[in-house]
Amino acid sequence: MVNDLNALSHAVAFITYGLLAILIAARYMRRNSDRALFFAALVSTLWAAALVTQSIWGFPDFAVRYLLELLRDGAWIALIFTLLGSALPNDGTARKIKQALAGAVIGLLVVLLLASAAEHFGVNHILSGKTKIVGQLALSLIGLLLIEQIWRNSLGFRRYSIKYLCTGVATIFIFDFVMYADALLFGQISQSFWDARGLANALLVPLFAVNVVNTRKQPIDFRVSRRAAFHVGTLLFAGAYLVFLSVAGYYIKTVGGSWGDALRILFFTLALVFLVTLLLSRRLRARMMVAISQNFFDYKYDYRNEWLKMTKELANLTASPPLPERAIRILADLVESNAGAIWLQDDQNRYQLKATINMSFDRHTLIDPNDDLVRYFRDKEWIIDLNAYKADPVAYDLLEVPDILSQCPNGWLIIPLYLGNELYGMALIGAPLTQVELNWENFDLIRVVARQTGNLLAQADAQSALTRAMQFEAVSKASAFMVHDLKTVIAQLSLLVKNAPRHRDNPAFIDDMIQTTDHAVNKMSNLVTHIQKPQDSQGQIAEKINLTDVLRSAIADASRRNPTPHFDYKDGDVWTRADAEQLGTVIGHLLRNAQDATPPDGDIAVTLKVARGTAVVFIQDSGSGMTEEFIRNRLFKPFESTKGLTGMGIGVYQTREYLLELGGSIDVTSEPGLGSCFSMRLPLADAAASTATKTATKETQPNQ
Repeated sequence: MVNDLNALSHAVAFITYGLLAILIAARYMRRNSDRALFFAALVSTLWAAALVTQSIWGFPDFAVRYLLELLRDGAWIALIFTLLGSALPNDGTARKIKQALAGAVIGLLVVLLLASAAEHFGVNHILSGKTKIVGQLALSLIGLLLIEQIWRNSLGFRRYSIKYLCTGVATIFIFDFVMYADALLFGQISQSFWDARGLANALLVPLFAVNVVNTRKQPIDFRVSRRAAFHVGTLLFAGAYLVFLSVAGYYIKTVGGSWGDALRILFFTLALVFLVTLLLSRRLRARMMVAISQNFFDYKYDYRNEWLKMTKELANLTASPPLPERAIRILADLVESNAGAIWLQDDQNRYQLKATINMSFDRHTLIDPNDDLVRYFRDKEWIIDLNAYKADPVAYDLLEVPDILSQCPNGWLIIPLYLGNELYGMALIGAPLTQVELNWENFDLIRVVARQTGNLLAQADAQSALTRAMQFEAVSKASAFMVHDLKTVIAQLSLLVKNAPRHRDNPAFIDDMIQTTDHAVNKMSNLVTHIQKPQDSQGQIAEKINLTDVLRSAIADASRRNPTPHFDYKDGDVWTRADAEQLGTVIGHLLRNAQDATPPDGDIAVTLKVARGTAVVFIQDSGSGMTEEFIRNRLFKPFESTKGLTGMGIGVYQTREYLLELGGSIDVTSEPGLGSCFSMRLPLADAAASTATKTATKETQPNQ
């Protein structure tokens, strides 16, 4: 039954891949990728046929089947290389990349084939069964890694043309990897995996057919990045290293006698620790990236990757790590370094140490703005190589580099940071982890990145300065409001002192004096509370108050001066929600402004009306008035006033801000020489009060 299922499974694979090969050969042989897929389908057909005949008739032997197994893996990897090569430009760099990758795969295949052929012709025990399984695992991993890199580095709108093909090939290698990993773990290939393998491969044929049909007129566009070449090279190195371990372990076991197994385990342990140490070594990675850039690419840098990495680092708005440290890391990574320090301009134009990484400096290290190095950077946007400077100072115009920089044990590059055309700071980068040869490309990229980081650092400092300025502005604003209210209290008390000699024996004056003094004390107490606990003063706006009482109280306070405001409202109470003291203060501001703008024989009228759930207070005077330009551009701004040096221009601004907090508003109409009218709108406390007031207003309108 097992043999029947095995034969049936691979027979289905034989038929489906044969049909796929016929379909491609008949109509779709235009592109290299089509021809590579045809070859892979043809080899897969032969591979499936060999497994069918072996299951039924017992031939061909293992060597032929293993040869077809390797050819099948190689054909699918060749298809991947064809997709990879169709996107590469036809230049030396592309050829080097393809030759290196193909050479590694072919080398692994040749080693496995030669070992199998040698065993077939009588040379026994060249490679053990487990070693062959490791080789198959390595081929599967190579295929998966190449698929992943092709997919990740392909353009988004091009992925549609390869998604079915990548899915199918990746599934083939994933199935093989799982099957061989299971065999490596349990010492033999699982019969269940082996029987299902043919059907699993056959089910992928529709994906390949759909891909061929859909992409007949679509180009395939890929690119290979340095990172992809690095990962492929790392995997190939790891695979070759593991194959070497397998061979070496076999011979250690053979010649080790009774100690063979223990010596082999010890050897594998030490070798794997060594491999992991190499793969985790930043110095080794740096050397590999430099070697790849020098030998396989026309440019040293993958500029897209460098720009994306820099953008990601600089776009981080958190303070961990701080921005200066991130700037050091960005500049250091460009030259494979892991150390640096940065100096930025302070308020006194000195250059102060802001951050260090793997370097030791006194935290208060300063560079004087008159230093020779600063003057040099202001004239030339050069990057100073301290090694070259020490060898030939004449090349840098006999520049005197400060001792804190030139005597740094591992200092290497001094990079200027500019804001526009002004020197904003400088960075010292430590020695690289590997030998790096600098040329025009390095210096150009460093200059561009340095300018970008300099701009961002300056922007961050400007944001900090703006935040501090806003804090001072808030304090100044609170102080201005406090001074304005103190000015009112002082005016009231001054008036009492002025009238005291004439009216000290008048009981009414004494009562008025006590009332005024009490008002001044309450005002001062509120100011102190607002300064100490500003949040508490904002919780008083929910109190339900009678607006008519507040208006009458404010008018009574203002009646001590001429002209006296008059208020005539007999339609009942109007209720709103506000702080009575603060609302009375802002109304008093408007009344005093009206008195200041109106001659003593003038007229000031206060009117209250209710409509649509809103109370409107009109304060109209016959004073000097204001121009339209002043109302539009200056009236509601603090520290703008028509009173010249005698006014602070805060009263109207404070009134508008408070009314906005209550959900109301203020408007003004005015004409020079005729007077002004301020309209304050306040929401009523509830609908019931609004309805009652409207009814009373309608009943009195016919009599008016």
